[in-house]
Amino acid sequence: MKRRFLLPLLFAALYAGSVHAALESKTVRYELGGSTFESTIVYDTAAAQPQPGVLMVPNWMGPTANAMTKARMVAANGYVVMVTDMYGVDVRPANGSEAGAAAGFVRGDRALMRARAAKGLDVLLSNAKAVNLDKSKLAAIGFCFGGGTVLELGRSGAKLDAIVSFHGDLVSPTLEADAAKTKAKVLVLHGAADPYVPQTDVAQFTTAMLATDVDWQLVEFSGTVHSFTNPDAAAAGQSEYNALSSARAFTMMNALFTEIWR
Repeated sequence: MKRRFLLPLLFAALYAGSVHAALESKTVRYELGGSTFESTIVYDTAAAQPQPGVLMVPNWMGPTANAMTKARMVAANGYVVMVTDMYGVDVRPANGSEAGAAAGFVRGDRALMRARAAKGLDVLLSNAKAVNLDKSKLAAIGFCFGGGTVLELGRSGAKLDAIVSFHGDLVSPTLEADAAKTKAKVLVLHGAADPYVPQTDVAQFTTAMLATDVDWQLVEFSGTVHSFTNPDAAAAGQSEYNALSSARAFTMMNALFTEIWR
């Protein structure tokens, strides 16, 4: 069985605990720094009780159909998930070159990155009543560019219970100075053969985190490169979907959420 064909099995496993979910989407528009942003909240209208919230920052392509599929998969397990627009409505990359420019602009200004992520969290909280959100239970997850973004949000001291980075950037200009400001439990899920986030970055991140009292974990998946949760990633040896590592990673995320919220 080819790895790509395992995707339906992964989705089935992750949806298994929430077969009665009635998922709906709510589009939210908001302003920050003269720009308009549009994010999407996915939530279960059949939930009997308010559910924990998950701020989700997608990969460098932004809020795509692929990102929405992931959001629905996570939301079906009992979470309110917001796919967060980090670029603004006027920036919707159509290819890798445009995505690299958009992500590079945000990465190049860490204050801007933190502000946009924090605004997303504020917007999610402001919609708590409409989407049946438990405001006392919050996490942030991100993929590739998004993984680095949520780690950066954590370094700003954001009030989060957990942060999960899937094949995200691990280092930044603020790493050593701000790592200890992280209040959340941190789970980093990383491809051990990732050429874009190499072992030198892993070592730098690990050294910085060891100097803190943060509750953190870093899991490396053998034979796994960048973008391993993205079914569209097909650059062999560089950015490539790995169904087994993806399934394991989402299982670990769910285990962390169960630990802190159930």
